[in-house]
Amino acid sequence: MKKKTWKIIAPLTLGIGLVLGGLFAFQPVAQTETAAEPEIVLPDWAAIELVDAASGDVFRISDLAGKPILIESFAVWCSNCLRQQREMVRLIELTGDAIAHVSLNTDPNEDLDKVREHVERHGFDWFYAVAPIEMTQALIDEYGLTVVNAPRVPVILIEADGTARLLPNGVKTAEELLEEIGELPEASEDEGDAA
Repeated sequence: MKKKTWKIIAPLTLGIGLVLGGLFAFQPVAQTETAAEPEIVLPDWAAIELVDAASGDVFRISDLAGKPILIESFAVWCSNCLRQQREMVRLIELTGDAIAHVSLNTDPNEDLDKVREHVERHGFDWFYAVAPIEMTQALIDEYGLTVVNAPRVPVILIEADGTARLLPNGVKTAEELLEEIGELPEASEDEGDAA
């Protein structure tokens, strides 16, 4: 009697399994969401609030994430820094707004008024700010004292993926900066005309 029961139950179980398996196999496939862009992780100091010298607006370097960011540590008295800023003007003429620019005053003897005068005197039109003490210290902790040595013209590059590095010392031409940055996203014709 056991053999007879097995002969009935086995095909029935197999049939139920096939039917259920078929039901699951033919269920509509849910649309998968497109993969989210990877989150850009910037250094902690990039989230410190800064005040733009020209506009008085509050911003963070992290607000500029998603494209290359050049951060120049400078002082208004530094002639090498002024030469670097003139190269930044050339770079903006070449790339429009494909690169974000921040000139960050790290001289503890200078204030927002001195920086504003510097910006107005030379007609610069990108972000200029005075680094708060905690930002200056964080930069020194990460890159050493060179990052606040204005005559060495320290420039930090934050790449579009969030990777940050200190570029070689000295004034860097617009072309050298472009070489350091690498490939840029396509810019529109209007962006190439920006000064």
